[in-house]
Amino acid sequence: MFICGLHRSGTSVLARNVTRFEDCTGFKNTGATEDEGQFLQDIYPVAASLGGPGRFGFDARAHRTEKSHLLTPENVRKLRESWHAHWAPEKQICVEKTPANILMTRFLQAAFPNSYFVIIRRHPVAVSIATQRFWRINLVPLHRLLDHWLHCHQLFDLDKLHLRHVYELTYESYVHNPARYHDEIAAFIGTRVPEGRVDGGYRYIAHAASQKASEVSEMALESLSGAHNEKYLNRWSKLLNRSVLKGYYRYIGRKYEERFNQYGYSLLEFLDNDGEGTQIADRILGPVYCLGVDGYTLSWRLAAQAKRQLALLRKAMFGRSIGMRSKHATGAGMV
Repeated sequence: MFICGLHRSGTSVLARNVTRFEDCTGFKNTGATEDEGQFLQDIYPVAASLGGPGRFGFDARAHRTEKSHLLTPENVRKLRESWHAHWAPEKQICVEKTPANILMTRFLQAAFPNSYFVIIRRHPVAVSIATQRFWRINLVPLHRLLDHWLHCHQLFDLDKLHLRHVYELTYESYVHNPARYHDEIAAFIGTRVPEGRVDGGYRYIAHAASQKASEVSEMALESLSGAHNEKYLNRWSKLLNRSVLKGYYRYIGRKYEERFNQYGYSLLEFLDNDGEGTQIADRILGPVYCLGVDGYTLSWRLAAQAKRQLALLRKAMFGRSIGMRSKHATGAGMV
């Protein structure tokens, strides 16, 4: 079973909860970020090498189907062995979660013919603002993050026509009624949600964005809250109505509104005043705003990456210096 959805869409908590269902097993204590399967194989490139969160989908290599040149018998064997080494052998339902799976469903179905796919979708504003917040070193303009959301979900809409087993839900509905969706997903994959399960210890999950780890229950289902979505949507409302760059945000809101309406989301419902004169001005200046934001985020990204490389270089040089002094001191003592 594969859990799919863009970064910050709720894939991690959903996957951990599903692995707690009866007869299910997932990756844990692997040392890999979020225990994602992409880091436990060497058949295909990870999302970070294709641009990272909010950008990977624009790289044609991220969209993999049953026609991929990587889908050789030898590669399929290696991929299965890599993942089965981390799944509990006594369990019948093996769960893997990687955000970029949303563009790999047909590839995965070809490699694992009895595959089941659960796709979780979240409000594009929440996904985009959260991505900017958590991956600032790879800062992407908001309009390009919205475009990336649409691009990936539109590709999946075409791919799902080729899938035999697929179940879709939204983050918003999952947060509102997790018990309902746990029951439906359990029935979809042929198992059930355990009752009265208590904590049986804890484990740690490594996070890429914060470079820290968090503690989660080993057995008890994790609770959910709509507070995170509300925070991001409130932030969007302030950007639309009170930001010094509100013209930019109104422009991209209008640009993408109809396309997101097709997925049940709205960008303009948070706009307080949308007069005709304002629309005309934003339409004229909108492309200029986008160019300016593109330039700003590019300079931010280059500066952040240069700062990171400098820090790594200093760390390497400092460590080498310590090692050399230690070596000389040891040698002097021996003499």
